[in-house]
Amino acid sequence: MLAAAPATKVDINEAPLTPVTDFSFIPVADPVLGSDEKEALCEVIDSGWITMGERVQRFEEDLAKIHAVDETIAVNSCTAGLHLILHALGIGPGDEVLVPSLTFVATINCVLYVGAKPVLVDIESLDNPLMSLEEAESKCTERTRAIILVHYAGYLADLPAWKEFADRRGLLLIEDAAHATGLKEVGTYSVAAALSFYGNKNMTTAEGGAIIASDPDLRDRMRKMRGHGLTSGTFQRHNGSGPGYDMIMLGFNFRMDELRAAIGIVQLKNLEAWNLKRRQLTNLYRALLEEYVPEVVVPFDENTTSSYHIMPVILPGDVDRSRVIKSLRDAGIQTTIHYPPAHLFSYYRERLPSVKLPKTEEYSERELTLPLFPRLNDAHVERVTQALAKSVHCE
Repeated sequence: MLAAAPATKVDINEAPLTPVTDFSFIPVADPVLGSDEKEALCEVIDSGWITMGERVQRFEEDLAKIHAVDETIAVNSCTAGLHLILHALGIGPGDEVLVPSLTFVATINCVLYVGAKPVLVDIESLDNPLMSLEEAESKCTERTRAIILVHYAGYLADLPAWKEFADRRGLLLIEDAAHATGLKEVGTYSVAAALSFYGNKNMTTAEGGAIIASDPDLRDRMRKMRGHGLTSGTFQRHNGSGPGYDMIMLGFNFRMDELRAAIGIVQLKNLEAWNLKRRQLTNLYRALLEEYVPEVVVPFDENTTSSYHIMPVILPGDVDRSRVIKSLRDAGIQTTIHYPPAHLFSYYRERLPSVKLPKTEEYSERELTLPLFPRLNDAHVERVTQALAKSVHCE
């Protein structure tokens, strides 16, 4: 696995981290939004220009600097980003795309949107719940065109190994980096990567996403495709390029608006500090879980590069997870599950019958996601851990 990034010198106290004041309930995720975001939204409204314009361009530039790339392409969701990548690469009917079942359904749906067939792949292990390279190799056929890696929970897959596999097989490597915003490794080995800024992500624009791609020709196609395949946008025409335009390819309405971009510009200023706080909280969880309830396992090697998007743990096999969830809820602590196995959903079972992924199924039966967000403090983490230990030991 890729080594963890060296400790940053960012001062987390510089970011607006107002502590949670409602100690009666700890949510599993909580966006950091405040007066700066409100002011940014008011400036957009006062400007009279609310669709894709100068702020979207500024947001793309600021995001590119954080990821150390030439350009990024803002879109209205990570789902749109993945769809756009697949479409722009020409993946379609007759093609197969390797994708994990341990993911949000959008990853798989995007393959179906372009008419291709998703081939669902098991995870490597309970300790490393990322798509198995060995099983991916066994599921390749002459129709396999691409791989969509998912950096589950913010933990990077072994990108050099997947790149070698993709090159050897002549496949296109794509990253679903919805959980990994802020990690500079994203997009460095793949043909393209999609990011998410949904409300529960490490930074948010409410809805929104972005694409990283190294090929300028591919970026140009996707920029046109996100706006109906037109040669110019409304803002460019408004600024004097003339009222005329042409449609040169089939496109979509995947644009980001100025309001979301304005929030994103503010959020990006704090992303590095927030990710550092997530790392510190995760390390504290690891230490306290080992102390209070060592039978609960935290997946991933602690040195794996991560944005620390969520805090998944694996309950002992003989523990009733539904009872633990209720017990924690009664204690004022929200939890959730990341994710139910996609291949067991009714829609996919009808279209992809007989898929059996035993490691994914066991992981999904035992996984529980604990609260993790920048406004948590050490006392909150200790409260969650002690409540979890009490619930597990009362089984």
